[in-house]
Amino acid sequence: MKRFRSLAVAAPAALATSLLLARVHPFGNAGFNRDRREPSRLLEGAAAITPVRAILAQKCADCHSTETRTPLYGRLAPVSWLLERDILEARKAMNLSEWDSYSADQQQTFKAKIVEQTRTRQMPLFQYRLVHWNARITDAEEQELIEWAKSAPASEGASNQRPAMAGDPVRGREIFEKRCTGCHALETDREGPRLQGVFGRVAGSVPGYSYSTALRRAHIVWNADTLDRWLTDPDILIPGNNMEFHVAKANEREDVISFFQHLSGRGADPPNPGHAEPKTE
Repeated sequence: MKRFRSLAVAAPAALATSLLLARVHPFGNAGFNRDRREPSRLLEGAAAITPVRAILAQKCADCHSTETRTPLYGRLAPVSWLLERDILEARKAMNLSEWDSYSADQQQTFKAKIVEQTRTRQMPLFQYRLVHWNARITDAEEQELIEWAKSAPASEGASNQRPAMAGDPVRGREIFEKRCTGCHALETDREGPRLQGVFGRVAGSVPGYSYSTALRRAHIVWNADTLDRWLTDPDILIPGNNMEFHVAKANEREDVISFFQHLSGRGADPPNPGHAEPKTE
């Protein structure tokens, strides 16, 4: 009986202490007490159709926006501290509530990364899906995100005709650094394979990188023509690949291709354009 009485006293005391400690923010304040009557700013300024907003609100907004829905256990320390830490880090990576503050280049990069990480089931995180069963991305929802990722911002509605001028490798490097480095690096593999020496390389041939089956079996050489077609629409060139990023403007594609060509030390296309048998690098 004494043990029961002690427990009856200790439990409320522990709960009260946990609630009080949750007001301390050792990793920063994630704003769990945000006024829900405020209008949503999710994807504000984006040309996103309603289903996309709904998908991102349900599957991504708890971590990647200021509109976090806090579960009851999330208001108890030390769990609240860990949640705040992870949420603040997620917002630094991408904040859907600040979408209109990102440049068109950043928005396009984020779109591609959202699709790539949902397609490979890296996001939503496994531990998040265990608690939030409705966070799993369905095939239909994935297709909605893919179509959204392919849509170009209004600022990119310029003509897609190839200009007469040659590409500029300096501008190409700038475009690469702005748009591509979220998934690619030149000398190391990230979500995408390393791109140093990609011009003249056979698709799907970087040792140690896990390519999609479609890309491994494509057997095409990356040259000015195939890279231009790839950057225009990867799915048209190689159906079933895992990349959703594209470059809408022809002159920007030429700049990026010129940059890759410059890195490879090649002044012209490799001798076997188009399809080729796989080769070692």
